[in-house]
Order: sequence, then C-alpha cells, then structure tokens
Amino acid sequence: MTVTEKEAIGTSFSAGRRIVLAENERLLNSVQPDQWDRAGDLITSARAVFVIGNGRSGLAIQMAAMRLMHLGLQVHVAGEVTAPAVGAGDVLIAVSGSGTTGSVVGAADVAKKVGASVLAITTAPDSPLAQRADEVLVLPAADKQDHSASITSQYAGSLFEQSVLLASDALFQALWSNEDQTAERLWERHANIG
Repeated sequence: MTVTEKEAIGTSFSAGRRIVLAENERLLNSVQPDQWDRAGDLITSARAVFVIGNGRSGLAIQMAAMRLMHLGLQVHVAGEVTAPAVGAGDVLIAVSGSGTTGSVVGAADVAKKVGASVLAITTAPDSPLAQRADEVLVLPAADKQDHSASITSQYAGSLFEQSVLLASDALFQALWSNEDQTAERLWERHANIG
C-alpha cells in the first residue's frame, strides 16, 4: 500500500495530523473571544486561582495553571496536598467536558459556598457545572461518550482536551501581551528543582 493509499483511508500519521489540526482550528475559531477576555479579567483580578479537572482534562488545565503561575499569579491545583483553602476573592477554573464530573461539580459547589468565583470550561452549556459558574467557556467538542463522529473523528474526549490546552495557551498569550513582563522574567518563576 502506498503512502497516498494509506492517507486516503486515514491510517497514516499525516492523515491523523490533518484531522487533529483541522478539528482544533475549526473549534478554536468558533469560540467567543469576548468570553475568554472576560475569563482573563476574572483570573487576573482573583486573589488566587485554583484549577480542577479529572483525567486528561485535568492534565490540560494543570498545564494552563503552570503558565498562569509564570505570569506571577498565585495558582493552586485543587486536591494537591499543598493547596490552601479556596475562599472569597478566589477563582476556581473547573474543567469537565460533560459538565457532570462529580468531583469537579462538587468543587464548584464548595467554591461558590465560600464566595469564590467559578469559571467553567465545558462542552455542555446547560450542564450542572455550567449552572454553578459565574462564567462559562464552551468548547464545542464532542462529549467523550459521543461515538457518533458527527463533531469529531478523534477518540473519546481528545478534541475537548486538546482545545482546553490550546485555548488556555491562547489566553495566556493574551494576558502576557497585556503585561510588562519579559520572557526572562517569566522564566525566573519556572520550576528549578524536581
């Protein structure tokens, strides 16, 4: 079988790359920039930023948390042993594709109860998580249980998880552009042990 024949049936790396890039471009071009700008204001005005998500979504938002820390913000991963209590004036960035992940929705409940803001990143604008949020950032990717391939041909929640990282990196880039901080200044905050 030639490379062209493999690409035609989608079994080559090149075909996979085209799918991932095209789906992420389509998704990121469909988000509402003003919502992400408001999210940036909410994040930068918070006393401290907490992030929570499970699985690959959790890993993606942890990568975003690292970038926010590089900006000099106080950032914590909820559930880590060194994370302090969330409180009034803080913001919780809660990530769940379905918006129904129990631990993430529960964390949003706790945050709201103590006066923190909740920023939800989800595919489901009417979900329990979205209902608890002060700001909802909808990434129109398929829920991981959607196997219809009508929104994405990628497996499970891959498109959502990828777009969490890419949209968060775009937000970081915007926030950094609004700050008077050099790359060298950000690098001083980069982990240097471990």
